[in-house]
Amino acid sequence: MKIVSGYLKERIWFLLLLAVCIAMFAFVLFLYELPVEAAGYGGLLCAAALGVWTCVDFIRYRRKIRFLESLLGHASLLLDQLPEAVGPKETVYHALLQELDRERRDVTSASDAWRRETTDYYTLWVHQIKTPIAAMRLILQDDDSERGRELSAELFRVERYVELALSYLRLGSTSTDYMIQKYSLDGILRKAVRRYAPLFIRGKVSLDLRETGMTVLTDEKWLQLVVEQVLSNAVKYAPGGHVTIYAEMDFLLIQDDGVGIAREDLPRIFERGFTGYNGRVDKRSTGIGLYLCRQICQKLGHTITADSELGKGTRISIGLARPYLEVE
Repeated sequence: MKIVSGYLKERIWFLLLLAVCIAMFAFVLFLYELPVEAAGYGGLLCAAALGVWTCVDFIRYRRKIRFLESLLGHASLLLDQLPEAVGPKETVYHALLQELDRERRDVTSASDAWRRETTDYYTLWVHQIKTPIAAMRLILQDDDSERGRELSAELFRVERYVELALSYLRLGSTSTDYMIQKYSLDGILRKAVRRYAPLFIRGKVSLDLRETGMTVLTDEKWLQLVVEQVLSNAVKYAPGGHVTIYAEMDFLLIQDDGVGIAREDLPRIFERGFTGYNGRVDKRSTGIGLYLCRQICQKLGHTITADSELGKGTRISIGLARPYLEVE
């Protein structure tokens, strides 16, 4: 019905003009006092010809509309597959589309070039900043004073932010080095916990790491990054509290008894840049960490969700059952 109504809207004046012409033809025959049968027969022949032409024209119109609809979603192939222009109006439309396509390509090309340059610059910056960080780490490794330990903790946070920036850049790259294999989940967890041990000690956060006995199909480096980010949030928002890491079925659960997340913020905590109530309290929050976690999990075929209550803590659940991933 939609195609029929569209056809009638486009052809209505032409069809009305033909109908008027047929009526005038029949009226002239009537004025010349020709037999009614002759006038009626002539009008009937004209109406039949009009009907046949309308049917043929409608079939061609419907075929063209359906072909154009089939091109939707394939904008890059649109100009190459458009039907041949019929008449000067469609020719002008084709020319306009070609001009718009050239402008789109120019804008896309400039945007891609800018994005590559920006990515290359920040990637270079991240790698260069690692050198002074490593130098500061060497300077502080023999300083066992309270001030030295405090500086080491802050330096660890700087390293973490640098790694997050590099991971953010790599995540948008088409050449991200995923290595999907079977790994021991306990091994990944121990590496993440060992790395964050100084912050747990300094924040007086107790840890209950329970053996999972699970073997997961994943990328070790990227899954460890997700675990580390969740642990970072737990240490930050549960000072002096308790963190438990355990598994249930095919889910890895990381639970803390910290400040929790407001119920109205829960649906949006994985959005880029969203900080919510806790972000307004802690001005250092960027809203990037959990966004990266979700993006990484999606690329690995995992899931990540959060369950929390303000003032009572947060539980992050990472779903690891993805049998369709292929082992390299």
